[in-house]
Amino acid sequence: MPYTPDLFWLTLTILVTALMWVPYILNRIREMGLLSAVKNPRPDGPPEANWAYRAECAHRNAVENLILFAPLVIIVTMTGAATAATATACLVYFIARVAHWAIYVAGIPFLRTPAFAVGWAVQIYLISVLL
Repeated sequence: MPYTPDLFWLTLTILVTALMWVPYILNRIREMGLLSAVKNPRPDGPPEANWAYRAECAHRNAVENLILFAPLVIIVTMTGAATAATATACLVYFIARVAHWAIYVAGIPFLRTPAFAVGWAVQIYLISVLL
């Protein structure tokens, strides 16, 4: 399978998603102390800081959407359907997911949903390319 721009943007999306947990875990350590955070006595307890709670939610949302995006990009590449347009779509997805995370963490009203919708539209576009 050739390494396409689509796969490059997928790889960057995976990297960013893999790092999204760091801020809220660091906050958890700050709130609870290292030993308490490592012992994890409150696995389901929300962080005290609202931004950290939003960061955790944004990360979960990114993972849920990566489950859809990754196979689409791989199938587009495997079938030879990758084009400049699909590469641009993957770039747009990457930007939309980073924006969604940042907007969600910052608690900016009315922008989180459009950022999510752009990423969703890219997924629908990739599906339409395959169908």
